[in-house]
Amino acid sequence: MSGAIRDNIADHRFELDLDGGMAMMYYRLEPGVITLLHTEVPPALGGHGIGSGLVRGVLDIVRARGLKVVAKCPFVAAYMGRHPEYNDLIR
Repeated sequence: MSGAIRDNIADHRFELDLDGGMAMMYYRLEPGVITLLHTEVPPALGGHGIGSGLVRGVLDIVRARGLKVVAKCPFVAAYMGRHPEYNDLIR
């Protein structure tokens, strides 16, 4: 991973610049709750932990902002199921 995760508020997505493109996680924000809708990693970069790194970074940002999470994205839901340290974020 070549950069920090940024929140592109206008496009409702978190973004992570990579050497081979950009990984993204789309969301919907409501008062006190963020719904994580869809995660995308460039196909050529799949299987290298980029998606998991993006999810981990976004969940850390969400925690710092004091939000709860609704995981509509199956990838995010699976990640959270494997990482109980994020259970406090589940709405």
